[in-house]
Amino acid sequence: MRAVAVSLIVGTAAGTVWYFSIDHTNSYRTQIGAITTVPLSDGSKVTLNTDSQIHVELNPTMRRVKLDQGEAFFEVSKDAARPFVVEIADKRVIAVGTQFSVRRDHNDIRVLVTEGRVSIEHRGIASKAAQTQLAAGSEARTSQTAVLIDQPAPAQVEQLLSWRTGYIIFRDTALADAVADFNRYSARKIFIEDPAIAGIRIGGNFRSGDADAFLWLLQSGFPINVEQRSDRIVLTKR
Repeated sequence: MRAVAVSLIVGTAAGTVWYFSIDHTNSYRTQIGAITTVPLSDGSKVTLNTDSQIHVELNPTMRRVKLDQGEAFFEVSKDAARPFVVEIADKRVIAVGTQFSVRRDHNDIRVLVTEGRVSIEHRGIASKAAQTQLAAGSEARTSQTAVLIDQPAPAQVEQLLSWRTGYIIFRDTALADAVADFNRYSARKIFIEDPAIAGIRIGGNFRSGDADAFLWLLQSGFPINVEQRSDRIVLTKR
C-alpha cells in the first residue's frame, strides 16, 4: 500500500444554517455540509458540525443540551452552581467550565477534552450511574457500557478538530475511513466498489465540502478509477 501526503486549499468555505423553535427548549440544526457556531444565553458557545442537531435548555437551576445527531464542540462558560450537561441516549457528559467535543455514533460517543475536565456518566439498567473522569488532552470512546480512554498526540487532536475550520485532515488514513469522513459532508455519496482498494493509505488537508480535490488525488496518485454516476461516485481498482 502507498501513502501520499498533499495539502490542498481548494473550494469555498463551509456555509452555515440553523433554525430554532421556542417551547421549553431551543433547537439548532445544520444541513449536510454546513458548520455553524451558536452563542448561548449563559455565555457558552456551541459549534455544530455537518448534519448535526441539538436541543438546548437553560434555566436558573440547570444547563442541558441533548445531542440528537452529529458532532458539536462546546466552549462552556463557568458556573459552578449549574453544571453543563450534554445528553446522548443513556449517556451524559458533565462539565462546569471547559472546552470539549462530542461526536455521536448511534448511541455511542467520542469525547475529546481540550480544556478543563469533564465526567462521562452512563445510566445503567439498575439506575446506578457509572462515571469516568476525563482531563484535558484526553479522548474517550464508548462501546455500549465500556469507556476506552486515550491520550492523542497534538497532531491527532488537530486532525480530530480540523472540521471547525472547514477542513478534513488525513494522516496515513485508510481509504475506507477517509471516504466515510467525506460522505458526512455531502448528500452525493462516494462508494468503494472494489474492497481491494479500501486499505490504501492516504494523507492530506482538504476542504470538507471539496470532494473534487479528494477524488483528483485518488485518480492521479493511486491505481483508482473514479466513476461519476448520477446518484453516486464509485471507486474501483484501475
